[in-house]
Amino acid sequence: MRSHLLNDTTTEHYRRSVTEGVERVAAQLATTDRPFTGVTVDDLAPRIDAIDLDRPLHDTGAVLDELEDVYLRDAVYFHHPRYLAHLNCPVVIPAVLGEAVLSAVNSSLDTWDQSAGGTLIERKLIDWTAARIGLGPAADGVFTSGGTQSNLQALLLAREETKTQDLGKLRVFASEVSHFSVQKSAKLLGLGPDAVVVVPVDHDKRMRTVALARELERCAEAGLIPMAVVATAGTTDFGSIDPLPEIAGLCEQYGAWMHVDAAYGCGLLASLKYRHRIDGIERADSVTVDYHKSFFQPVSSSAVLVRDAATLRHATYHAEYLNPRRLLAERIPNQVDKSLQTTRRFDALKLWMTLRVMGADGIGTLFDEVCDLAAEGWKLLAADPRFDVVVEPSLSTLVFRYIPAAVTDPAEIDRANLYARKALFASGDAVVAGTKVSGRHYLKFTLLNPETTTADITAVLGLIAGHAEQYLGESLDRAC
Repeated sequence: MRSHLLNDTTTEHYRRSVTEGVERVAAQLATTDRPFTGVTVDDLAPRIDAIDLDRPLHDTGAVLDELEDVYLRDAVYFHHPRYLAHLNCPVVIPAVLGEAVLSAVNSSLDTWDQSAGGTLIERKLIDWTAARIGLGPAADGVFTSGGTQSNLQALLLAREETKTQDLGKLRVFASEVSHFSVQKSAKLLGLGPDAVVVVPVDHDKRMRTVALARELERCAEAGLIPMAVVATAGTTDFGSIDPLPEIAGLCEQYGAWMHVDAAYGCGLLASLKYRHRIDGIERADSVTVDYHKSFFQPVSSSAVLVRDAATLRHATYHAEYLNPRRLLAERIPNQVDKSLQTTRRFDALKLWMTLRVMGADGIGTLFDEVCDLAAEGWKLLAADPRFDVVVEPSLSTLVFRYIPAAVTDPAEIDRANLYARKALFASGDAVVAGTKVSGRHYLKFTLLNPETTTADITAVLGLIAGHAEQYLGESLDRAC
C-alpha cells in the first residue's frame, strides 16, 4: 500500500495516474454536447449505492471507468455555453494547473512552517486585491472558503468593533435581496432575532438609501447600535449593485461598519469597461470577493478584505503548538492569526497562476464579455412579447418569465414557468435557474461563460417557450 503514497519513490506512478485522469476529463469535455444528461436521482442513486467501498478495485483505470459511470458522464458541466443557471463560472486553464500543483504539494496555509512561500503568495494577492479595491495602505485580509464565510468573518469583526456586550442592541442593515448569509451570520454571531433590518429596494433592485437613512435614524432614536450596513455589489438574483457612495456616507454619519458583499461583482475590479459601477467600494470597512464567481477560478477561491488590518485581531487565537505569541516578536507570518479556519488549502495559488499567465486585463476582458452579453440578452427579452424581464442588468444576470398570450391566471403562469425549467433540466439541453419576484415564479440566466452567444440565448428562450406551451396545452386538455 505504500506504493500509493506520493513521495520521491512514486513519482512515475503519480505521473501516470494523474495523466490518465486528465485524459479522461479532457475526453469528456471534448465530447460533451450539452450541459447535462438529464439523469435522475432514481437512475443514479442505485449505481452509487451498489458500490462496496470495502472492496477496492486496485486499478486506477478500473476506478476511472467506474467514475465515468457514476460521475463524469452525468456531471453538470459549467463550461458548456448553455449552462445558464447559477453563479458557476467556467474555469481558466492556468487556475486548473494551480489546482493540480497545490493538491500534490498539499501545503496548509495556517502557519509559515507548513507553507513557506505559499504564505507570502497569499499575502501578495491580498495586497493586490486590496489595492484594486482602493482600501489604503493599512488594508489586509485572508482567503476563505467562499462568500458565506467571508461575510460571517466581516460581521464578526463589525460586532467586536462595537465594543458592546449587549448583543440585543445590535442591528445589521441589508437590502431585501441581499444574500441569505447575512441572516445566517447574525444567528451564528448570537445576535437577536430582530437584528437584521431589511431595507427595501428600488425598481432596479438596489437598496433605497432614503429607506436606509430612515432605518438608521430609527435605530439611533431607539437607543440601538447600528453594527453594520451590508451593501451588495452584485446580488445573487439580479446582479444589482447598491449605491455604494451614498451608503458609505450614511455609514460615516451613523458610525456603522460598512461591509460590501462583492462576491459576484468583484469581477469589475479587473474590468476594462465597467469598473466605475462599483465606485465607492473603496470606502468600505470590509469587502467580500469570490474569485470563483467572476475571476473564472475553480471552487473554492474567496477572500475577505479589511480597511484596517488591526481589526483582524478579533479572529486571532494563539495555540502553543501552532502559533504561539512569541512568534509575533520574531515576525513570523502565520495566516491562522487572521482566519476563522485552521487547516486551509493553498487556494491562492490558482489566482496567482492565472494572473501570471493571463494578467488582470485577461480576466477583466472575459468578465466584460459576459456583461456585454447580458446587455444583449436584455434587449432580446425586452423586445420579445412572450417574456417579462425584470431589470436591465448591471452585471450578467437576467431575470424573466414566460407570459402566454392566452393565459391571465398568475398561478397558472407560475406553474408553466416551473414546468419549463424542470423539463429543460430533464432534457439536458440547457440549465437555467429560478427565483421569485413579488411572490411570483421567474426564471434566471446567470451568464458567466464568454463562449455563450446571443444565438444560445435565443435558442434557450425558444426551448423555454416550447416547454411552457406544452404544459399549458396539456393543462387545458386535462381541464376539458
